[in-house]
Amino acid sequence: MMIRSRRNLSIHAAIALSSVAAACRTTAPTPAPTPAPATPRAAVTPAYLQPLASLSAHHIVPQPVSVVAGTGAPFALSATTSIVVPAGNTEVQRIADQLAMIMRTSTAFANPITQSDAQAPAGSIVLRLGGPASLGKEGYELTISADSVRIIAAAPAGLYRGTQTLRQLLPPGIESQISFGRRAQWSVPAGQITDRPRFEYRGAMLDVARHFFTPNEVKEFIDVLALYKMNMMHLHLGDDQGWRIQIDSWPKLTAVGSVTEVGGGPGGFYSKADYADLVRYAQDRYITIVPEIDMPGHTNAAIAAYPQLGCSAKTPGIYGGTQAAGVYTGTQVGWSVFCPDSEVVYKFVDDVVKELAAMTPGPYIHLGGDEVHVLQLPQYVKFVERVQDIVYNNGKTYMGWEEVGRGRLRPTTVVQQWKSDSVPPAVTQGAKVVMSPSNKAYIDMKYVPGTELGLTWAAIIELRPSYDWEPTTYMKGVREDQILGVEGALWSETVRNIGSALYMTLPRLPALAEVGWTAPAQKNWEGFRERIAAHAARWRFLGFNYYPSPQVDWDGNANAVKGNANAVIGTR
Repeated sequence: MMIRSRRNLSIHAAIALSSVAAACRTTAPTPAPTPAPATPRAAVTPAYLQPLASLSAHHIVPQPVSVVAGTGAPFALSATTSIVVPAGNTEVQRIADQLAMIMRTSTAFANPITQSDAQAPAGSIVLRLGGPASLGKEGYELTISADSVRIIAAAPAGLYRGTQTLRQLLPPGIESQISFGRRAQWSVPAGQITDRPRFEYRGAMLDVARHFFTPNEVKEFIDVLALYKMNMMHLHLGDDQGWRIQIDSWPKLTAVGSVTEVGGGPGGFYSKADYADLVRYAQDRYITIVPEIDMPGHTNAAIAAYPQLGCSAKTPGIYGGTQAAGVYTGTQVGWSVFCPDSEVVYKFVDDVVKELAAMTPGPYIHLGGDEVHVLQLPQYVKFVERVQDIVYNNGKTYMGWEEVGRGRLRPTTVVQQWKSDSVPPAVTQGAKVVMSPSNKAYIDMKYVPGTELGLTWAAIIELRPSYDWEPTTYMKGVREDQILGVEGALWSETVRNIGSALYMTLPRLPALAEVGWTAPAQKNWEGFRERIAAHAARWRFLGFNYYPSPQVDWDGNANAVKGNANAVIGTR
């Protein structure tokens, strides 16, 4: 009995202990449902890498003659894309080299160049001569399909202009100096473009006399001209403040005349090797260098080096003080002049023109002729007619500012309009005109009154006035067949480096490029302002400074631009 009781006690104790243990245990939670995997966020392609959806949405400047969008698939650059050029044609090979250099870094594609007259393989960019004569020297046809891009022209210059159009059809990131790898789709929409320029002469002038620009800075300015199919680079090489070109027969021109600039900076000059390099660089982009030595006025730098050349008025005061005869660092005009009755002067001019002509393959030598306030009209006319003959005797075409029309001109002479009152006498003698109206095409004028750089004597010139004018109706008495072309002029009184120069140039120079290239019926301000807006990203990749005009919806953000219209200024 006793044993049974102990046994039952043990059982009850075990049950009790089991119950206590059970009570101390926690209840396992019900497992939560496994969440569905998150949908990965789609990669956003930056605008500067996005290809055009259609050729009709292009941003080409200047506007082409004809753009016909295709319905087929776009052409896509790939690792297998080659550039095919005619066999044995080294000139077209150079054009292809430049195109390949633009594309290789950003795409990381090799883009090899193949010389062949056979049918090009699928996926190629093809450059061919043999286009219709109606395209002229600079026209081209660009045909884009899924299997090729073909550029056909009558002359190599046309092929080069066509490559600049292809460049603008690719996303702005094509200009990058780093590779974007697989982030970008380098494609161009299908279609066909036929294009040719309206005017033969489309250029820009850079004043390197008042402030000196290094050879590399000049090359950067040439790059802007090339992108917008301009073909003339006018270098203003001599003025009161500086002489900028080596002339062996008169060595003090650079030893004395080049050593300063506006404001008293160090100045500088181009050796003959520098100048030859600039000529080659421009030629590779089908741009002609037009050298200018202003005379008989604007000549103080030469007179400082060789006083026997001068019959100037008293040197003006600067900054409220006076400056002795010699080098001049102010900005007043009209007081310096060569002696019109001195045979030494004409010997000097002949020597300078002879050396300039020898190193300048282009047809023009520009000898200024503007703002001569010291000479009497008969003296001025005598000088113009003598130096005109000197230019022609050295195998070049004489070019001068419009005032030279007061003299007897040869029918092949070119006058550059800037204020209009002297142009009619020139064209009645058969001279051609380059239009550079100071209130439209002087790109050293301020954009708005508050622009830190620039002058205002001609006008305040925002973007639209640079675009909205017509050369053939601007001035009475000048017909279209008398107009050689259009030139923008960048004087450098306030512009002392390439950053400042590009700020004043962009976006006005592309506007002037369209004035010179595109027929009036195809020009449209609203269309231009939409197209040029897309170029800001390209300029940033290229390192080009620019003025973000509030007249343009840059990058789709006009309000931000309006609050910062004068913020980006280049400094030395």
